[in-house]
Amino acid sequence: MSAVDPRAVVSCDVPEGCTIEPFAVVGPDVTLSRGVHIGAHAYVAGRTTIGCDVRIGPGAVIGTDPQDLKFAGEDTSLEIGDRTVIREFANISKGTTATGRTTVGSDCLIMAYAHIAHDCRVGTRVIMANAVNLAGHVEVGDHATIGGVVPVHQFVRIGAYAMVGGGFRVPMDIPPFCLAGGYPLRVASLNLIGLRRNGFSPERLADLEKAFRHLFREPGPVSRKASEMTAEAGWGDDAVALAGFILSGRRGIVGA
Repeated sequence: MSAVDPRAVVSCDVPEGCTIEPFAVVGPDVTLSRGVHIGAHAYVAGRTTIGCDVRIGPGAVIGTDPQDLKFAGEDTSLEIGDRTVIREFANISKGTTATGRTTVGSDCLIMAYAHIAHDCRVGTRVIMANAVNLAGHVEVGDHATIGGVVPVHQFVRIGAYAMVGGGFRVPMDIPPFCLAGGYPLRVASLNLIGLRRNGFSPERLADLEKAFRHLFREPGPVSRKASEMTAEAGWGDDAVALAGFILSGRRGIVGA
């Protein structure tokens, strides 16, 4: 059974197990999956697909037009994965013709007042604390954590398992597995607590610690050392992924 409050305005099909609270508005092009919970006064619009057991908090605004002057009403979309939680007054925009869609993965926690702009790619099990603001085309890797009140510049990438401390502006890429903080923002260390919580073995951690020291503590340009690591034998998969991320970016990485 679905529970749709009669004071809500719902123009799409509502699958089994969904709950829609008073004064929520859900548009005709929205696709809901089973078990979705939409809080009071939330607004869900556009060609938005919401996965199973997603929870959308009161006052959240999901799937609306991008805040982009180039947007001219073209048909674009937003996709939200299973079991993701979007808290009060968060805002997620649909894509533009640049990529066609905005995506948020499964099992994420998007806290109150956060903003995810057009064409962003947010991975699985990402945590965005209160009032994080992602500009357009930002990519956030799986298991990344972003502290509260963090603005992220457009086209920036935040790597998998990275953590950004609260209150710091992010103008350039954050490498995977790393902890970033300080003024100006810099790579401070590996995100060891986060890596351990995600089941990284002592062997994987040792390989990453060796790679981190080589890239960020030993003399020489980081890009040159990263290039050498991808060509040398003896580095583990995580170390090679870290080096490859550094080499593949367009904006450069924050200082070390």
